[in-house]
Amino acid sequence: MTRRHAPTRRARLAASTAVVAFAAHGALAEGRPSLNFYGVTGLIDMPSAEQQHDGAFTASTAHFGPISRHTLTFQITPRLSGSFRYQGVRDFNAVVPSKFDTYFDRSFDLRYQVLREGEYRPSVTVGLQDFVGTGLFAGEYVVATKNIGDDLKVTAGLGWGRLGSYGSIGQLFGDRPAIDIDRGGKINFGQWFQGDAAPFAGVEYRFNDHWSVKAEYSSDAYDMEATNRQTFDRNSPFNFGIEYRKDDAMQLGAYYMYGSQLGLAAHFFINPAQRPMGGVRDTAPFYVKPRPSRSADPDAWSPEWVSQPGIAPVLIKNVNSRVEDDGIVVEGISFTATTATVLIRNPRNDAEAQAIGRVARAMSQIMPASVEYFEIVPVVNGMKTSKVTVRRSDLEQLDYAVGGDAAMLERVTFADVPPNIAGLELGEELYPKFAWSLAPYMKTRLFDPTNPYRAEIGAKLSGNWDIAPGLVASGALTYPIAGNLGDGRGSDSVLPLVRSDGVLYDRDQDLDINNLTLAYHRQLSPNLYGRVTVGYLESMFGGVSTEVLWKKVDSPFALGVEVNYAKKREYDQMFGFQDYDVVTGHVSGYYAFGRDKNYLAQLDVGRYLAGDYGATLTLNRTFENGWRFGVFATLTDVPFEDFGEGSFDKGIIIEIPVNWFLGSPNRRSNVTTIRPLSRDGGARLKVDGRLYDLLSDYQQVGIEDQWGRFWK
Repeated sequence: MTRRHAPTRRARLAASTAVVAFAAHGALAEGRPSLNFYGVTGLIDMPSAEQQHDGAFTASTAHFGPISRHTLTFQITPRLSGSFRYQGVRDFNAVVPSKFDTYFDRSFDLRYQVLREGEYRPSVTVGLQDFVGTGLFAGEYVVATKNIGDDLKVTAGLGWGRLGSYGSIGQLFGDRPAIDIDRGGKINFGQWFQGDAAPFAGVEYRFNDHWSVKAEYSSDAYDMEATNRQTFDRNSPFNFGIEYRKDDAMQLGAYYMYGSQLGLAAHFFINPAQRPMGGVRDTAPFYVKPRPSRSADPDAWSPEWVSQPGIAPVLIKNVNSRVEDDGIVVEGISFTATTATVLIRNPRNDAEAQAIGRVARAMSQIMPASVEYFEIVPVVNGMKTSKVTVRRSDLEQLDYAVGGDAAMLERVTFADVPPNIAGLELGEELYPKFAWSLAPYMKTRLFDPTNPYRAEIGAKLSGNWDIAPGLVASGALTYPIAGNLGDGRGSDSVLPLVRSDGVLYDRDQDLDINNLTLAYHRQLSPNLYGRVTVGYLESMFGGVSTEVLWKKVDSPFALGVEVNYAKKREYDQMFGFQDYDVVTGHVSGYYAFGRDKNYLAQLDVGRYLAGDYGATLTLNRTFENGWRFGVFATLTDVPFEDFGEGSFDKGIIIEIPVNWFLGSPNRRSNVTTIRPLSRDGGARLKVDGRLYDLLSDYQQVGIEDQWGRFWK
């Protein structure tokens, strides 16, 4: 068996990829705005009106005097960006007594660019700083930036709150209400653009592609840090800095701040759309085998092959022989003289479009000439997810065509698939199948005021046993080796302890059953799917989880219902349970939107683990290569004072596919949820294999999103 891939297409793909990569790198290197001490686009300590490139992700760490800031910023849309910041002020109790030697604070920012820069018009941005949090660092601003020539930028703005505390020109919209810290975490609507307003301004001059200097006039008086707490001397409103960019991934800066302090900052830029290792390295696909003309070989077009006994296992075996190196498994086949339907399982390739393309080419090698339609049905956990129909004539015509991926997408069709397919014959020795892995793990707990960063490393043994179609047993054992997770503070919650006592689970330094479950997934109708999971569902709860999801293959909408019975596990995370159980459940609505349907809004309404009722809104953006950024917020009937510090549950979700780092085919990903605090209100059960997450990649929106890899 040999593989052949046309040199003309390989050269064309390589050339086009190189041109796109060069153009993208050049655009970013020359046009990417710099960041400030708050980790947002700006000068030194003040913001500017520019935005980062769409989808850009930045991580920043900045320090001057007693102040340290660590910020994650994501360019949500070309005009809208959001930030999460964790900052500390040292020597907080040097003058005024406090229980904190270092005061830590968590905050969120939003910025929206109202106007883009034109030939004579500056860009204009409106921003909210620390709009969800204690409000100690809250400020609002309107700022304008104009490029003068290729090397000089001029910025001027007007700030409120912290950014209106020095050099005020008066109040434009009335008094600013006093900060109501209380439990923190609330949205400070009543303060926005209220109180004293003050101007700020600055310039940035770039000497070359690597070096630039900045100077600014700051409107932040640092009343709390410099005046009340006397942690440093603010002797001047002027800041000066010099910055260096070695490449497009990093910005370093040194600064002289407020007439008394030296500052350092480092910013790291990540473009999720660009893989650090280039494209995904994979085996070359088979070529499309053209059929002979009907007149030249009429026997090849004869439909009599359909009646040959034992033809189905032969076809399954032959197609599998051509896709097994790609990690694809053909589970079954059904056929007529003109149409062949294959069920495929794709556990390795992260792009379902690539798997479909490779199966289609393999079928062109195997299927008799009379078969004109290839119907490819991806299967996940025994569920048939969609039917992608590829005309063989289109495959033959577009194999070497320029722009063949877009042309093929216009011609394929997506359709719902029934649970039972007429004439379907399954392959042999598909079940049962067992897989296992042994790998290191790392767990973190962030933002505890008494110990802001805690972590644990250890070994994790995972196993997965596919017993029958849709029936899967899985589990994981963890053994901690080193770490300080157990050093966190205890719970002061007045609610049932469903999350806030997590430190008691962390203190167990022995072998743990992380999860051990038996799950059954089934397609109930062309648009209806079901799941039942029983066992030790997560590290803190076991029980039974049931779910039903309605989702059409070509619809941006989906609707699901989940009902769970959960019982709290013992702190040693072995087989025992504690005396707390609860029935939880949610009705969930999903809506994919945006030009490429790469934004997802999810609303979950129902009952949570502490017995509270409410709703969670989640907004996600997913990139073609699997990167995902999301934000969520949960409000329930628990009063803010009973919820405790933070007032309500909220956070950020970052998902990074493993193959983005490795550059090799892989469906695994690392998901990190950043919560300012883990409290008991709004806590939801963690269950693997929820239906929407399983199905979305295998239906029309998910497949179209990565259609550029159909021919790869």
